[in-house]
Order: sequence, then structure tokens, then C-alpha cells
Amino acid sequence: MKPTQPKRSAVDDLFRMKLEHMLDQRNTLYRMAGKLDWAAAEAQFGGLYAEVGRPALPIRLMVGLHYLKHAFNESDETVVARLVENPYWQYFCGEEYFRHEMPIDPSQMTRFRDRIGADGCEFMLALTVKSGVVTKTVTERSLAVANVDTTVQDKAIAFPTDARLYHKARGALVRQAKRLGIELRQSFERVSKLALAKSGRYAHARQMNRAKREQKRLKTYLGRVIRDIERKVAAKKAAGQQEHSGLARLLAIASRIYSQQRRDKGKVYSVHAPEVECIDKGKAHKPYEFGVKVGVVSTSKESFVVGMKALPGNPFDGRTLTESLEQTARLTGVQPKEAYVDRGYRGHSVEATQVWIAGAKRGVTVAIKKKLKRRNAIEPVIGYMKNDGRLGRNFLKGAAGDAMNALLCGAGHNLRKILRRLALLCARFDISLNQCLLTGASSWQPVG
Repeated sequence: MKPTQPKRSAVDDLFRMKLEHMLDQRNTLYRMAGKLDWAAAEAQFGGLYAEVGRPALPIRLMVGLHYLKHAFNESDETVVARLVENPYWQYFCGEEYFRHEMPIDPSQMTRFRDRIGADGCEFMLALTVKSGVVTKTVTERSLAVANVDTTVQDKAIAFPTDARLYHKARGALVRQAKRLGIELRQSFERVSKLALAKSGRYAHARQMNRAKREQKRLKTYLGRVIRDIERKVAAKKAAGQQEHSGLARLLAIASRIYSQQRRDKGKVYSVHAPEVECIDKGKAHKPYEFGVKVGVVSTSKESFVVGMKALPGNPFDGRTLTESLEQTARLTGVQPKEAYVDRGYRGHSVEATQVWIAGAKRGVTVAIKKKLKRRNAIEPVIGYMKNDGRLGRNFLKGAAGDAMNALLCGAGHNLRKILRRLALLCARFDISLNQCLLTGASSWQPVG
């Protein structure tokens, strides 16, 4: 059923005080609550619910929790727990009175993301851009000049070694077979765990021949389990029983892990996240990153994020420029007139946008030269989203989770910038008021 609008009481409760009367109205989060277009979010997501059934949770509550999660680098569990403790968070999420219990179960966060999808997360990012314009954190004129770059959004997986993959794939197959009541000849649980430990110890001691021997054992165990399950599944099919889709998917992943070689393309690097890609960034401290490439677009002047797009398939940077700028025009309503990129975008252009590449010499004016230097400002933006946001390690499932997490990380970065802008305006307000009181001026105008 569609969410019902929370009814605001016309008179105060005799035994409770409203949050707006308890809180400091100069608080940045309190002021931020009035800058976001919550009505637009309710109109956008209200159509995703059925007309009948149990009333859904308030849309402002769910959208606000996702904003707070990515603005303050919280998980689904901790953001709901902290909401009970923080009255400013409750006011931001639309509560009228202070709540002493959790408003939702943390699993509702996952269900809401699945409902709105990547398009809904893109709309949430667009709302932060609109709020940035309203609060003058970013100007409409700045939206026409953008910096573009790509980075890697790491997936929450362990470093993929062959030995670990063989062990994990075998364990996943055995667990699924037990759930379905398939009796295996042997599970290799104890000997596989021992072989994995030995493989890691031998590799650490640089005894590579012994490590390879244990790795070969693990591969043999996986192959035996795969063939055993395939025989049992074939017998069930012959008896007229239907094959389980989850087991078929696991068998396909395990077979790919069993057969893949060192130099193969499209390898599997995780059993629970087979969409993960290996991206070579050439960094000395981290030569390979496992996740998905993400295109980032920010304004040149304020470093305000106006585009975040997951790019599966590890495409060449230059081929992602058109997609990134199209998304920016869709989010902001303004087609960027100038885009400043690094040398990885050489040989690619966009029809409606003038693309300037770092190191360009021909036709470069003094103003263009300054903007080319300013292009480097997108690097700390990416760093902030990885350290202060949740771009550094993605815990959401599947390729859809990659797209949603990237978009919400951009929204969280924009909220942090808007909150800093509001805090600066509040500080200027206090300074100008104190100066007026000290000087005894008859007329006073707030600064900013």
C-alpha cells in the first residue's frame, strides 16, 4: 500500500514537546531539512507502491536515512541505531516528536533500495544538486564547467587467490547441496580447510612448490564435488524432478573457477560477487583493484558532484565521457559547455561540449590554463568519497548495488558540502550580530 502522509497535530501534545521546539534552529542539519524537496521525493517514489495492502513506511524517513547513511559513513544497522539517539536526525527524517524506539528494521533499507533501483538513487542525487543551488553551495553558472575522471569502487571481497576461490566454491556447493537434501559422497570440509591453511603458510615462507601442491589438492576437491553434484542432479532430472535455480547458478560459477587459467579474460574473482572485475591502476601500493569502474563528474569551481555512474566491463576512460556528461545534463538540466579531463580521454570528444585535455598547448588561454590546473581538484573529491563516504568499499549486492552505491556516495558528498556551507553562513551571522551589538549600530544586516 502507498505510504500515508504523517499527520501533523494542530495543537501541542500535553505530555510531549515537538522536536522543532526542542532543537537549536541554527543547527546545520535542522536547516538542511528545510532545503530538500521532500515533496518531490514522495511524488517520485509514491507510484512504486500498490494501492492495497499494509501501509508502507514514510518515504521521507527512508530517503532521509539513506542521505544520513552516506553523509556520515554509516551502515544500514548503525544509521537506524543512531537515529534513536539523535533528535536532529529524527527531525531531518520528518519525525514530529522524539522517538525512543527504532522506527524500522535495518533490513527495510535493502528493500527500499531494491524498490527504487538505480534510477531512484539518481533522482536522490539530483535532489542534492537542486538543494546545492538553493543554498548557493553551487551556482547555476558553475554547472556548465565540469571536471571528469574515473576511479574504482572496490567490492567487499577478500583478495582473490586461486586456493581461496577453490575452497570457497567447494564450501558454497556443499552447503547448497545440504539445503536441498542432496547426499554427497564426500564434502572434503576438514581436508580442504587444512590444505588452504598450508597453502597460505607455504606461500608466506616462499615455498612455492609446496604451496602449488596444496593448491592442486584444493582444485581436485572442488572438481570431485562438482562432478558428484552433477551426477546427482542428472539423476533427479531423469526422475522428473525440477532443477533448483540457485544450485545451477552456483554450479556455473564453480565450473568457471575450476576451469579458468591465469591469462584468461572474464575471470571470476568472488563466489558471492561474480560481477567483480580486476582493474589494473598501476599504483605502487595497490597494483590491482577488484570492483567496478565509476565515472565521476564535479563542477570545476566548487567541486560539487553532478555525476556518478558505474561503468561495468572496465571500459577505456575516453569511451565513458559521453555517458558521464549525458548523465550530468540529465541531473542538472544544464549541458556542460566545457569538460576538463586527464590524458586518458585523448581522442574522444562530445558534440555539445568543448573537451580540454591536461597538457594541451594549442588554443589555451590564461583562463583555460587555470581551469586545466583546477582539473586536479577532482582527485581529492574522489578521496573524500572513499574515506568519508562509502565509495572505498561497496557492500551492496550485484551490479545494481554497484550503481546505487556510487550514486548515493555522490549524494552524501554533496550533503557534506551543503552542511559546511550552512555552518559557514551561521558563523558569519553570529559574527555580524556580535559586531552590531558591540558597536551599537542602529541598523543591522546579516552577512551572507
